[in-house]
Amino acid sequence: MRINFDPRTKIVLVMSLTSLAVFVGDPYWLGGLLLVSLFLSYYFKTSLIKVLVKFKKFIGIIIGMIFIQSIFQPGGESLLSIQGIAIITSVGLYKGIAILLRMLIIIVSATILGTSNSRDIVQGLYQWKIPYELAFMVSVAIRFLPLLKEEAIDIYTAIQLRGLNIKELSFKNKVKVYSYLIMPLISGVINKAKELAISVEMRGFRASPNRTSYRCLKLKGSDYFVMTLSLVITAALFIIYINKITISL
Repeated sequence: MRINFDPRTKIVLVMSLTSLAVFVGDPYWLGGLLLVSLFLSYYFKTSLIKVLVKFKKFIGIIIGMIFIQSIFQPGGESLLSIQGIAIITSVGLYKGIAILLRMLIIIVSATILGTSNSRDIVQGLYQWKIPYELAFMVSVAIRFLPLLKEEAIDIYTAIQLRGLNIKELSFKNKVKVYSYLIMPLISGVINKAKELAISVEMRGFRASPNRTSYRCLKLKGSDYFVMTLSLVITAALFIIYINKITISL
């Protein structure tokens, strides 16, 4: 039997996981956090497979980060060297794996919020006494990401329809073409933002200092239990990890 948790409970879970992921640098700890994130993602029935399939596009960037870490922060044993220059070191590989795990934790944790309606998330933030304007901005930012993607795809398709195959261009020409895409993309996003601002003002947004809502979210006992448990465990892990670093130093 699955419990239907309040959106605020999911926000606390995501904040706890991502905060630990940013603070912790040990791959073993990050691996444990990733397992917890995967379990929670499975429990909330997220579209995790689709997200991970899209994540494979960033594998090249992660490999590049490992090389950069090894070259500019040398240390440990040299695992791969060319003419005496360390290309991959144990420290670079260690930090590269940590970066990969950290990004996976953040991405997997973010899918948990996708299981809740954006309107419920805004309402939950508002009931937390967060100004409605800020909560509304969060909702708009979430909705703008797909619009930004669609705008970029439309511009990219328009260039291809004019007979330009970007895949066959050299790296220098690709950079030049993509630089030309930035201006129309930004212009389209600004126009959509203006249209949204006009439509919001026409509907009387902020016309009254006190905003009322027909829908009211209520926290259950299970929500209080999960939020308290996650915060206690997060604080305990912070203390344990700090003590571990202090002892090692």
